[in-house]
Amino acid sequence: MATTALTGFSMMSLLSLGYLAWDPSSPNQVETDPGVDTFGDDSPSAPQPPHIIFIMTDDQGFNDIGYHSSDIKTPTLDKLAAYGVKLENYYIQPICTPSRSQFMTGRYQIHTGLQHSIIRPRQPNCLPLDQVTLPQRLQELGYATHMVGKWHLGFYKKECLPTRRGFDTYLGSLTGSVNYYTYTSCDGPDLCGYDLHEGETVAWRHKGKYSTHLYTRRVRKILATHDPKSQPLFIFLSFQAVHTPLQSPKEYIDPYRELGNVARRKYAGMVGAVDEAVRNITYALRKYGYYKNSVIIFSTDNGGQPLSGGNNWPLRGRKGTYWEGGIRGLGFVHSPLLRKRRRVSNALVHITDWYPTLVALAGGNSSMTEGLDGFDVWEAISEDKESPRFEILHNIDPLYNHARSGSLQEGYGIWNTAIQASIRVGDWKLLTGDPGYGDWIPPQVLPGFPSTWWNLERHFEPKKSKWLFNIATDPFERRDYADERPDIVYELMARLVYYNRTAVPVRFPSEDPRADPSLSGGVWLPWVEEDDEEDEDDDDDDDEGEWESNHNTEQSDWRKRLKLAQSMSLLKSLQSKILSNWI
Repeated sequence: MATTALTGFSMMSLLSLGYLAWDPSSPNQVETDPGVDTFGDDSPSAPQPPHIIFIMTDDQGFNDIGYHSSDIKTPTLDKLAAYGVKLENYYIQPICTPSRSQFMTGRYQIHTGLQHSIIRPRQPNCLPLDQVTLPQRLQELGYATHMVGKWHLGFYKKECLPTRRGFDTYLGSLTGSVNYYTYTSCDGPDLCGYDLHEGETVAWRHKGKYSTHLYTRRVRKILATHDPKSQPLFIFLSFQAVHTPLQSPKEYIDPYRELGNVARRKYAGMVGAVDEAVRNITYALRKYGYYKNSVIIFSTDNGGQPLSGGNNWPLRGRKGTYWEGGIRGLGFVHSPLLRKRRRVSNALVHITDWYPTLVALAGGNSSMTEGLDGFDVWEAISEDKESPRFEILHNIDPLYNHARSGSLQEGYGIWNTAIQASIRVGDWKLLTGDPGYGDWIPPQVLPGFPSTWWNLERHFEPKKSKWLFNIATDPFERRDYADERPDIVYELMARLVYYNRTAVPVRFPSEDPRADPSLSGGVWLPWVEEDDEEDEDDDDDDDEGEWESNHNTEQSDWRKRLKLAQSMSLLKSLQSKILSNWI
């Protein structure tokens, strides 16, 4: 398979490989040691399976890292990537829940029922309980497993919680977005609750601590208290940053005070806090004896959101779209165990590939990854061999708004082009339906946000329902071959038909009023009681329509109880409204 690098911008503005001076009074600072800043000089040591540190950021765009960007500085991430392997042909999903579900299961979202949207806080939905997760497999292989940060895979009953899905410990938020200091999460203007949990209890004592700092300190504590020689360690650090709201301590924003765009300035400060956090974690890996037998993986969960300071230039589109700007991710691997380091990899890699890759690194056999959609890509990353992956199903979402111009006739009688779908096969990428906002959005360097730069690359074209691009030669998706190469369009549509036959029903239930945090002391908590679990399990065996019907019937039994509970919680609701308005 022919793939090429994103030349011209993939190595743009590579920063100095030395670290900056550090303020010892920083709340996220560790002591410095001249010996910890020399990457690449350590000989690998592998007396046991490697320690795995997987770091995921939220909403960080393709142009939001130093080695791609001219306005955001990330010296730590740049240095780790420079001494490791940069993944420049790496794909994720366009929004939060799908990327996280595919990382955890190694399966496309059409095979878990999560192919539409995200899991909202009040939805009785979560990562399917019949799926064996990556941390569960690693536990079977003798790993200690820890998660720190954002979950966003559902929590309506306790079986859905991280500590029931393979993690020995957990500190973080269960919903998709919280205040970085108060940990308040709002699902609409009038439904707010506290969302910071330690294990399966509410972590009130951490309120007021900046989440990037809090999560970093937790990782350092895990590293300090675990014996690296007695048991391999897996840490999934899922930063809330750099998702909205745009919040960070002032000292991280000050270096960007010359940036005229206020949102970009705040966003850059948040990225800077993440960069510092990764430095401190890397230091701890060395200090406590993990580094020589460790694998550090850095990944975003989806493309950046320009309306909130992110940027994917020069790629097309943004978060929530199937253009490259929504699904081509930042990613790199840093490890002394890499055979060929200090290079850029153009091997095709997808977020589902981490599951089989890490299970194999941990000593698992092929029976532990049978039936997955991911591939073991370690040799492609470590030894610069050809990727075993030739195609990626980006998604098929039958519930997304259908394109009015789409039809079965437009799909040559085999595929309805009104349906939102996207697939890449070799160098070719097909999109059908409504792929989402499809402009190219330049970096936000102008002061007027957003009107003065939003229209710089406006793109208008007749109503369409199918597009075809050669991503190897045109990663910016500027030349559409759909009319010139109907033969390739047909072949890729045939692959969509194949995958669609394997899809499970979409699981996107109605919101449940019992989830209202005012009914549980102002906290987002699981709301389905143990007495209800047997009925819920029976519902899981039904198709989606039957499940929603049964669940709605179950909800009706609670209406009288809800009226009474809501009356008793009037004061708490008023307090939540005041807090929401403040946010």
